[in-house]
Amino acid sequence: MTVSTLKFTSEQFHLMAIAGVFVSESNVELIKGEIITMSPIGKKHGSCVARLNQLLVQLFIGRFIIWGQSSIKLDNGSEPQPDLAVLNWRSDFYAQQLPTPEDILLIIEVADSTIDYDRNIKMPLYAEFGIKEAWLLDVNEKILTKYSEPSSKGYKTSYRFDLNDSIICLDVAIAIADILK
Repeated sequence: MTVSTLKFTSEQFHLMAIAGVFVSESNVELIKGEIITMSPIGKKHGSCVARLNQLLVQLFIGRFIIWGQSSIKLDNGSEPQPDLAVLNWRSDFYAQQLPTPEDILLIIEVADSTIDYDRNIKMPLYAEFGIKEAWLLDVNEKILTKYSEPSSKGYKTSYRFDLNDSIICLDVAIAIADILK
């Protein structure tokens, strides 16, 4: 018996969503043509995303757009939903098209139960498409890993920060303890 995987385009993915193929309780994303069901958001995860979203909005209001738990378009087969993204300012707030790699200044993934998926699937995907900087926040270990220098084989550089550290985000210092309480 031969086993094969169906691959979908962004257009097919959106048509399925419009047709109601995905139940309203499910959260899915398109990764390299495959529809991936995302884990439910836990309390620690949700709290961290909300805290960081508020902090980034306060720091960058009017300068950048903070894009929360919404799709970005990497290519015709990948539309991941990062927990947060910092985008170049656009007055239409990306109403006409999803943000693309050229629009993205920073991608942030928050993980409690999905740390391996985020580290081994999503971070290399973001690097492949040239996202300049990505953060992976491990809410269980209270560690932030910053990835930079994207290449087709993944990020060349990573740094780990703990609760005693600060990180520079678009020329602003942020205490890790303010993110991962």
